Amino acid sequence: VQLQASGGGLVQAGGSLRLPCAASGGTFSIYYMGWFRQAPGKEREFVAAINRIGGGRYYDDSVKGRFTISRDNAKNTVYLQMNSLKPEDTAVYYCTANRNAVPARAAGVDYWGQGTLVTVSS
Repeated sequence: VQLQASGGGLVQAGGSLRLPCAASGGTFSIYYMGWFRQAPGKEREFVAAINRIGGGRYYDDSVKGRFTISRDNAKNTVYLQMNSLKPEDTAVYYCTANRNAVPARAAGVDYWGQGTLVTVSS
């Protein structure tokens, strides 16, 4: 499956962004989808994940209550709605797909998108 993330950009602290990730080349509904991010000089880290039909959603504690992951299986797209953004959310955000389980670690991800840069100014 190929993943194309978009929607990144520059936003002020407290603002919002929505990142869509379009999937192609596979049966989207069979994949567990997720988002990871990598800030400059840091390891790539888990942000959020959603199961195949959207009933189970998982978040890192740092984004709980501010970010929402969702998916539209009819459009082969997963979304990350980011509200109340903070400068520490600045990172390249990557869309991911897994065949068998929710991705919790970067080492366990089956497929990566190309990343989209989010910059939050203070």
